[in-house]
Amino acid sequence: MRLDLGLFVYLMINFIYFAPQFLQTSMILVRTVTELKSVLQSSGQAGSAGFVPTMGALHRGHLSLVEKAVDENPLVVVSIFVNPTQFNDPKDLERYPRTLESDLKLLESTGCQVVFAPDVTEIYPEPDTRKFDFGQLDKVMEGKHRPGHFNGVAQVVSKLFEMVQPQKAYFGLKDFQQLAIIKSMVKQLNLPVEIIPCPIVREQSGLAMSSRNELLSAEERTNAATISQTLFKAKELRTEKSVSELEKWVTETINKNPFLKVEYAEIVDDTLLQPVKSWHDHSVKVLCVAVFCGKIRLIDNIVFN
Repeated sequence: MRLDLGLFVYLMINFIYFAPQFLQTSMILVRTVTELKSVLQSSGQAGSAGFVPTMGALHRGHLSLVEKAVDENPLVVVSIFVNPTQFNDPKDLERYPRTLESDLKLLESTGCQVVFAPDVTEIYPEPDTRKFDFGQLDKVMEGKHRPGHFNGVAQVVSKLFEMVQPQKAYFGLKDFQQLAIIKSMVKQLNLPVEIIPCPIVREQSGLAMSSRNELLSAEERTNAATISQTLFKAKELRTEKSVSELEKWVTETINKNPFLKVEYAEIVDDTLLQPVKSWHDHSVKVLCVAVFCGKIRLIDNIVFN
């Protein structure tokens, strides 16, 4: 059976017209830097991508970052990589959830075009010995309780920025201190990347969404909602208590829950992250907490306007 020439021309015109649209909506998984650069180059969008770096175990908070990136960029890359250099506790690294198959299914609905899921040797073909100087930014809160953590974050994010070459990168405000560190790193290295902060996404109970929530038992997860409930109440009480009184109240209130143990509760300014002594200065203030729920360490924060 011969194909009519007119029909053939019609089909080819439609293929040429519609194929790019189909390609834009498909999602490609790449595992190596060579594959990544090849895909970015062939897309015609190299240097103009939006980028969402993650450690996987994706949830609604991650997807909100990806969706915002899709709205603002012609091409979006999501990385999934559990970075060993930012874990100062080997057991924490070992139990961190790894759910690549379900992560890919979730990303298919977002409009993300490229997923970069390398193994450790691809990111670190040799040890990264760089040491970053963040002044006082990494000496407080998370940096104080997790020494070396932020140096590891800076190592991997700077490497990923070099590989992806994004124009914009998206980070959640739940990791408030990490966001400040990344902004500092971008400035130090003079990288042409705009850092886009995105709001905290919470579960119905108020618990800040986190990959670590998946490690909680059902009973622990229910009780972990006390953390956010206490932060919301603290915002109401700031006119009634001094800074130190409010920090003490937050710690005592959370610790009343037998499932929870506060590691720190600190009110800091939103730029240098230094402890605030009084409500009367002009800085924007943020209440940051780290709390153990059983063996799982959770962080959260709330901004006082």
